[in-house]
Amino acid sequence: MRSQFIVAIFKNPDLLMRAVKAVRDEHFRIYDVYAPYPIHNLDHAMGIRRTRLPWVTLAAGFCGMLMAIGFEFYANVFDWPLNVGGKPDNSTLAFLPITFELTVLIGGLSTLAALLLRARLFPGKRERLPVSRVTDDRFALVLRKRDESFDSPTVYNLLINSGAFAIKEMEGEL
Repeated sequence: MRSQFIVAIFKNPDLLMRAVKAVRDEHFRIYDVYAPYPIHNLDHAMGIRRTRLPWVTLAAGFCGMLMAIGFEFYANVFDWPLNVGGKPDNSTLAFLPITFELTVLIGGLSTLAALLLRARLFPGKRERLPVSRVTDDRFALVLRKRDESFDSPTVYNLLINSGAFAIKEMEGEL
């Protein structure tokens, strides 16, 4: 089943913010908002939750740290033990720089991979914009019709009263 969307087009960010607040006040769920530049407090008005990417970074960094310590311990104690001035084989102070570097590297690369997977940004993926000129001077608010109980006339009235100059229905994937 293909998704159905209602796309409202606005000429300025103030009208868009007013529409976002009106739609959220009526308990409709916003699918996405398109704007040519960042709009202050738009994410808060849309009700977007904080990202969970820091947890991915923490877990991957911790795994990178354990991997670095484990490998260094294995290499210095079991695989290639060297007696350097009578120092112990598992000198953890010497492990710190490489452990830090691998923690940061693994954490950063995992965060990037998680972001690209979550945002569905794959190599060769083409952009799909709901409205032409949305990257130039237009603002768009997109609502998804999830089921038959979606009250389209109420949404149309709400969007027109909020200042939308055009409303159209789309079918497919955005």
